[in-house]
Amino acid sequence: MATVSIVMGSDSDMPVMSKAADILDKFGIDYDMRIISAHREPDIFYEYAKTAKEKGTKVIIAGAGMAAHLPGMCAAIFPLPVIGIPMHTTSLGGRDSLYSIVQMPSGIPVATVAIGGGANAGLLAARMLAISDPELLEKLEKYSEDMKEAVAAKDRKLSGTGYKDYAKE
Repeated sequence: MATVSIVMGSDSDMPVMSKAADILDKFGIDYDMRIISAHREPDIFYEYAKTAKEKGTKVIIAGAGMAAHLPGMCAAIFPLPVIGIPMHTTSLGGRDSLYSIVQMPSGIPVATVAIGGGANAGLLAARMLAISDPELLEKLEKYSEDMKEAVAAKDRKLSGTGYKDYAKE
């Protein structure tokens, strides 16, 4: 198994979960991606979460919508960090997912990103891994500098053209 495991309950979560994978790719972090339903196939889910650590997984990124049990159940079984990504839902806009993931009982922590926050979940996983990986930490520091420079470049462009000309480009 890979260093990071990305798991989702449905392929409809793929657009969000792929953003986490894209970030991990950017930093050269190996990962696997699975579709496993904690509700529809609890035996398969349990085996996945129970054996993830021994297979080398250091962080699980779990996306879930509605009742959003997947991240919390991962955290109940897997002893290392779990990052939950609440999915947007049609009924409550993802607030149901967010509340389900962020309101875990004491002793079962799940780091939770914004609704649909796949990219931030990938970055958070990378930061967790960088605690013991100086090379990855350097890559993350460069990433932050690159973001800072991108904003500064946009500001320079706006300052030079004014907002009406900037908007036309």
